[in-house]
Amino acid sequence: MQIHDTPALKAEARNLNFYYSEKQALKGINMPIYDKKVTALIGPSGCGKSTYLRSFNRMHDLYPGNRYEGEIRFFPDNTNLLSPDVDPIEVRMRIGMVFQKPNPFPKTIFENVAYGLRVRGENNKRTLDDKVEHALKGAAIWDEVKDRLQDMAPNLSGGQQQRLCIARALATDPELLLFDEPTSALDPIATGAIEELVHELKKRVTILIVTHNMQQAARVSDYTAYMYLGEMIEFGKTDQIFIKPNDKRTEDYITGRMG
Repeated sequence: MQIHDTPALKAEARNLNFYYSEKQALKGINMPIYDKKVTALIGPSGCGKSTYLRSFNRMHDLYPGNRYEGEIRFFPDNTNLLSPDVDPIEVRMRIGMVFQKPNPFPKTIFENVAYGLRVRGENNKRTLDDKVEHALKGAAIWDEVKDRLQDMAPNLSGGQQQRLCIARALATDPELLLFDEPTSALDPIATGAIEELVHELKKRVTILIVTHNMQQAARVSDYTAYMYLGEMIEFGKTDQIFIKPNDKRTEDYITGRMG
């Protein structure tokens, strides 16, 4: 039995440091990510939120001179995602990513969603059809696109493109979804649709979301982490962080006294 109904861990950063060559961008981050919960990362621009987020799917490996210290443990198998023995491609299959700007591939709607499955070697038409439909339904866009799966994805509206990108991330059955300011390029209606979707998705997948929008963090997340200058200042349940933060710096940021 778990004390204080603390949910199971999905991942945990342990003394995580990150360097862009000589510049240290993350400093000794320790933080739990709870299973099937939404965790929001808030803090001013340039504080390390996106750098931290991208460590989970090893995106920094794509550029020379970047290096990690410490661990990100991934459960239930207790893998260290940052271990040199772990294949980043395998990591990215287990951890989906949705970016700030919708970035559909210049392919059909169907092929966008099927992309990750094909990379894995799935070519059975029936399986692809089923998985694509399931992912599009999961991203709440199936009814809008089911009759036009062969249309080009970039022809969709911005909000639809973003939901298509979420479907693409969902198709490989990820265990963790990373959202990097997923609504900052969208209008309020499309933003509302994505936020509703986040509520639905957490029933089956763990979500880590970077947002500049404080109201959004309060609306969609179960847990919130406040970061500043590469450090984790405070982490806790969202209600507690927003109503009664323990650290003056968190309070100053949330109340707008600090940008």
